[in-house]
Amino acid sequence: MARIEDIAERYGRHIATPWQRTIAGAQRVVMVVYDKELERTLRARKLAFETATREAGHDWFEVDLSDAFAVWMAEDDYRDEYFSSPEDLQLKLDAELPEFVAERIRDTLRKPEVAANSVVAVVGVGSLFGFARISQILKKVESDIKGRLVVFFPGQFDRNNYRLLDARDGWNYLAVAITQHGEGENV
Repeated sequence: MARIEDIAERYGRHIATPWQRTIAGAQRVVMVVYDKELERTLRARKLAFETATREAGHDWFEVDLSDAFAVWMAEDDYRDEYFSSPEDLQLKLDAELPEFVAERIRDTLRKPEVAANSVVAVVGVGSLFGFARISQILKKVESDIKGRLVVFFPGQFDRNNYRLLDARDGWNYLAVAITQHGEGENV
Protein backbone atom coordinates (compact mmCIF):
# COMPACT_ATOMS: atom_id res chain seq x y z
CA MET A 1 0.00 0.00 0.00
CA ALA A 2 1.33 3.47 -0.85
CA ARG A 3 2.07 6.07 1.82
CA ILE A 4 -1.01 8.24 1.23
CA GLU A 5 -3.22 5.16 1.43
CA ASP A 6 -1.58 4.27 4.77
CA ILE A 7 -2.32 7.76 6.09
CA ALA A 8 -5.89 7.58 4.77
CA GLU A 9 -6.39 4.26 6.58
CA ARG A 10 -5.10 5.74 9.86
CA TYR A 11 -7.28 8.80 9.33
CA GLY A 12 -10.31 6.57 8.73
CA ARG A 13 -9.75 4.71 12.00
CA HIS A 14 -9.35 7.97 13.88
CA ILE A 15 -12.35 9.78 12.38
CA ALA A 16 -14.57 6.74 13.05
CA THR A 17 -13.94 6.81 16.80
CA PRO A 18 -16.61 8.60 18.87
CA TRP A 19 -15.94 12.33 19.12
CA GLN A 20 -15.68 14.14 22.41
CA ARG A 21 -18.00 17.12 22.33
CA THR A 22 -16.58 19.11 25.23
CA ILE A 23 -13.10 19.86 23.96
CA ALA A 24 -11.49 23.13 22.98
CA GLY A 25 -11.36 24.32 19.38
CA ALA A 26 -7.64 23.55 19.04
CA GLN A 27 -8.36 19.95 20.04
CA ARG A 28 -10.98 19.68 17.29
CA VAL A 29 -8.25 20.10 14.67
CA VAL A 30 -6.83 17.02 12.98
CA MET A 31 -3.54 17.55 11.14
CA VAL A 32 -2.98 15.03 8.37
CA VAL A 33 0.79 15.28 7.99
CA TYR A 34 2.52 13.91 4.91
CA ASP A 35 5.80 14.35 3.07
CA LYS A 36 5.78 17.51 0.98
CA GLU A 37 6.74 15.45 -2.08
CA LEU A 38 3.36 13.70 -1.84
CA GLU A 39 1.19 16.81 -2.37
CA ARG A 40 0.07 15.82 -5.88
CA THR A 41 -0.48 12.22 -4.80
CA LEU A 42 -2.57 13.37 -1.85
CA ARG A 43 -4.74 15.55 -4.08
CA ALA A 44 -5.22 12.67 -6.49
CA ARG A 45 -6.28 10.37 -3.64
CA LYS A 46 -8.14 12.86 -1.45
CA LEU A 47 -11.36 10.96 -2.15
CA ALA A 48 -10.07 8.20 0.16
CA PHE A 49 -10.27 10.65 3.08
CA GLU A 50 -13.71 11.88 2.10
CA THR A 51 -14.95 8.31 1.73
CA ALA A 52 -13.58 7.34 5.15
CA THR A 53 -15.29 10.38 6.65
CA ARG A 54 -18.65 9.58 5.08
CA GLU A 55 -18.38 5.88 6.01
CA ALA A 56 -17.87 6.99 9.62
CA GLY A 57 -21.19 8.86 9.41
CA HIS A 58 -19.84 12.39 9.11
CA ASP A 59 -20.47 15.08 6.52
CA TRP A 60 -17.54 16.37 4.44
CA PHE A 61 -16.95 19.99 3.43
CA GLU A 62 -13.80 21.25 1.76
CA VAL A 63 -11.83 24.50 1.59
CA ASP A 64 -9.00 24.82 -0.93
CA LEU A 65 -6.50 27.56 -0.08
CA SER A 66 -4.30 27.03 -3.15
CA ASP A 67 -5.37 30.31 -4.70
CA ALA A 68 -5.76 32.33 -1.47
CA PHE A 69 -2.75 34.59 -2.01
CA ALA A 70 -3.60 35.19 -5.67
CA VAL A 71 -7.23 36.07 -4.90
CA TRP A 72 -6.21 38.33 -2.01
CA MET A 73 -3.62 40.10 -4.14
CA ALA A 74 -5.95 40.46 -7.14
CA GLU A 75 -8.49 42.24 -4.93
CA ASP A 76 -5.95 44.86 -3.78
CA ASP A 77 -6.13 48.23 -5.52
CA TYR A 78 -2.37 48.74 -5.15
CA ARG A 79 -1.24 45.32 -6.40
CA ASP A 80 0.76 46.75 -9.31
CA GLU A 81 2.73 48.98 -6.95
CA TYR A 82 3.49 45.98 -4.72
CA PHE A 83 4.78 44.00 -7.67
CA SER A 84 7.15 46.82 -8.59
CA SER A 85 8.26 47.13 -4.95
CA PRO A 86 7.68 43.75 -3.25
CA GLU A 87 9.53 44.67 -0.05
CA ASP A 88 6.61 47.01 0.73
CA LEU A 89 4.22 44.06 0.73
CA GLN A 90 5.43 42.35 3.94
CA LEU A 91 3.62 44.65 6.36
CA LYS A 92 0.36 44.23 4.43
CA LEU A 93 0.83 40.46 4.30
CA ASP A 94 1.32 40.24 8.05
CA ALA A 95 -1.62 42.52 8.78
CA GLU A 96 -4.23 41.30 6.29
CA LEU A 97 -3.58 37.94 4.66
CA PRO A 98 -4.06 35.71 7.75
CA GLU A 99 -7.47 37.28 8.38
CA PHE A 100 -8.42 36.91 4.70
CA VAL A 101 -7.53 33.20 4.75
CA ALA A 102 -9.23 32.68 8.11
CA GLU A 103 -12.38 34.26 6.71
CA ARG A 104 -12.35 31.82 3.77
CA ILE A 105 -12.24 28.93 6.24
CA ARG A 106 -14.89 30.55 8.47
CA ASP A 107 -17.21 30.92 5.47
CA THR A 108 -17.35 27.13 5.31
CA LEU A 109 -17.30 26.53 9.07
CA ARG A 110 -20.30 28.84 9.49
CA LYS A 111 -22.47 27.33 6.76
CA PRO A 112 -25.83 26.29 8.21
CA GLU A 113 -25.35 22.71 6.99
CA VAL A 114 -22.01 22.36 8.85
CA ALA A 115 -22.84 20.80 12.21
CA ALA A 116 -21.19 19.13 15.19
CA ASN A 117 -20.99 15.94 13.14
CA SER A 118 -19.21 17.57 10.18
CA VAL A 119 -15.65 17.53 8.93
CA VAL A 120 -14.30 20.64 7.23
CA ALA A 121 -11.18 19.69 5.28
CA VAL A 122 -8.57 22.30 4.40
CA VAL A 123 -6.21 21.64 1.49
CA GLY A 124 -3.62 23.83 -0.16
CA VAL A 125 -1.94 25.16 3.00
CA GLY A 126 1.48 24.71 1.39
CA SER A 127 0.62 27.59 -0.96
CA LEU A 128 0.65 29.92 2.06
CA PHE A 129 4.32 29.25 2.76
CA GLY A 130 6.21 32.52 2.88
CA PHE A 131 2.99 34.55 2.93
CA ALA A 132 1.13 33.57 6.11
CA ARG A 133 1.55 31.22 9.04
CA ILE A 134 -1.01 28.46 9.32
CA SER A 135 -0.63 28.61 13.12
CA GLN A 136 -2.01 32.18 13.16
CA ILE A 137 -4.85 31.23 10.85
CA LEU A 138 -5.89 28.23 12.95
CA LYS A 139 -6.00 30.36 16.10
CA LYS A 140 -8.39 32.73 14.32
CA VAL A 141 -10.87 29.98 13.39
CA GLU A 142 -10.75 27.70 16.47
CA SER A 143 -13.88 29.16 18.04
CA ASP A 144 -15.88 28.46 14.85
CA ILE A 145 -15.13 24.73 14.68
CA LYS A 146 -18.31 22.76 15.41
CA GLY A 147 -17.18 19.25 14.46
CA ARG A 148 -13.63 18.64 13.22
CA LEU A 149 -11.30 20.73 11.09
CA VAL A 150 -8.97 18.48 9.11
CA VAL A 151 -5.88 20.25 7.79
CA PHE A 152 -3.87 18.48 5.10
CA PHE A 153 -0.35 19.52 6.08
CA PRO A 154 2.67 18.95 3.81
CA GLY A 155 5.58 18.92 6.22
CA GLN A 156 6.83 17.30 9.37
CA PHE A 157 5.50 16.54 12.82
CA ASP A 158 7.76 15.74 15.76
CA ARG A 159 6.75 15.88 19.43
CA ASN A 160 3.79 18.26 18.96
CA ASN A 161 5.85 20.48 16.66
CA TYR A 162 4.64 21.12 13.10
CA ARG A 163 6.93 22.35 10.32
CA LEU A 164 5.29 23.40 7.05
CA LEU A 165 7.26 22.17 4.03
CA ASP A 166 10.04 21.12 6.44
CA ALA A 167 11.59 24.56 6.17
CA ARG A 168 10.37 26.96 8.81
CA ASP A 169 10.70 26.80 12.55
CA GLY A 170 7.71 24.85 13.69
CA TRP A 171 5.04 25.61 16.21
CA ASN A 172 3.53 23.60 19.01
CA TYR A 173 -0.17 22.90 18.60
CA LEU A 174 -2.78 20.83 20.42
CA ALA A 175 -4.23 19.20 17.30
CA VAL A 176 -4.38 15.47 16.77
CA ALA A 177 -1.72 14.42 14.26
CA ILE A 178 -2.28 11.68 11.70
CA THR A 179 1.02 10.72 10.09
CA GLN A 180 2.46 7.93 8.04
CA HIS A 181 3.85 6.43 11.24
CA GLY A 182 0.89 6.75 13.56
CA GLU A 183 -2.32 8.45 14.52
CA GLY A 184 -3.63 10.51 17.38
CA GLU A 185 -0.24 11.32 18.86
CA ASN A 186 -1.63 14.32 20.72
CA VAL A 187 -4.89 12.93 22.01
